[in-house]
Amino acid sequence: MAKALYIHWPFCLAKCPYCDFNSHVRNRTDMAVWERALLSDMRAEAAQNNSQEKLASIFFGGGTPSLMPPALVENLLKEAEEIWGFDNGIEITLEGNPSSVEAANFAALATAGVNRVSLGVQSLRDETLRFLGRLHGAEEAIHALETAQTHFERVSIDLIYARPDQTETEWRRELSEALALGTDHLSLYQLTIEPTTRFATDVRRGVFTPLDNDPAADLFTMTREMTSAAGLPAYEISNHARPGQESRHNLTYWRYQDYLGIGPGAHGRRESSATLRHKKPENYLAAIEREGSGISESRTLSSREQASEALLMGLRLAEGIDIDALSRRFDVTQAAMIDDAKLRLYRDLGLVWKNAERIGVTEAGMPLLDALLGELVSEDLVTG
Repeated sequence: MAKALYIHWPFCLAKCPYCDFNSHVRNRTDMAVWERALLSDMRAEAAQNNSQEKLASIFFGGGTPSLMPPALVENLLKEAEEIWGFDNGIEITLEGNPSSVEAANFAALATAGVNRVSLGVQSLRDETLRFLGRLHGAEEAIHALETAQTHFERVSIDLIYARPDQTETEWRRELSEALALGTDHLSLYQLTIEPTTRFATDVRRGVFTPLDNDPAADLFTMTREMTSAAGLPAYEISNHARPGQESRHNLTYWRYQDYLGIGPGAHGRRESSATLRHKKPENYLAAIEREGSGISESRTLSSREQASEALLMGLRLAEGIDIDALSRRFDVTQAAMIDDAKLRLYRDLGLVWKNAERIGVTEAGMPLLDALLGELVSEDLVTG
């Protein structure tokens, strides 16, 4: 099984009010210092990973990785290839904002080895972009997307919907425009009010009211119908792609395969160990200086923990999970993983499906995914 590598770039030009990712705004960033740190962290991770498997995917996430100098991206990719080697057809993704400044680097990033970009467009409406705290405008985003499509083999865009007071008519029109832009992958996220964000404070203060659950569920259903009709069906609860254009890197997570994580706040999972890097950039650099690695925590996961995580991740996918394969992989009985009575109940209700040893969530069940996971995954597995 080939490996995946995640590289976290923690810096942004501004902190979006809805974002609870590990992102930071700094007036000055010493790129030479960060190059040495990330290369050191990569080598330290390689020393802890004895697998001879080559990398099948690399993902630069953040933060805003498109703010990285192309030379830094190129040097990190060269080091990764030297350490692990690359599979034929490796997917190398970089997240970015669709601004004219960052688009100016797209050609150089493609030359450096990036072959897929994921652009945080978030909306095609200027008023909404201002509400979301974005620094780009809708027209600027479309121009950046067109530039990306000339330089990269694969391009994805992110959009946020189920916004306050958003109607079906408004979202249908905006999503139709997005589908007409010609990308083969869309990540479509409902606006979620995370507790540590400025939006959470705004909601408490009554600045705005989030969209109610029922209209949000209607938008979710409409979104899946429209993307499927356009040839980009949902392959994960929030991700839609033309067949063959799914994000290989993110499939690694959802299929619960191994991935290595470097950079501030990066998570990783190798064999039965879970790793976490220091989140604050300054603490991360200090750890690198002190120990040569940015790891703040590394712990061994029990078979039951791994089985639970694999279920929670895999049931997000349209393809579902092979319960027999997971049982053998983690040496945990099927009865200990899935509540069979609940499985039969929700299958009869049309919310889950079972085909031989594969189980999954139906279209009707996807809007209720979180509740279904709590019902299906055995309580003994979670608490045991």
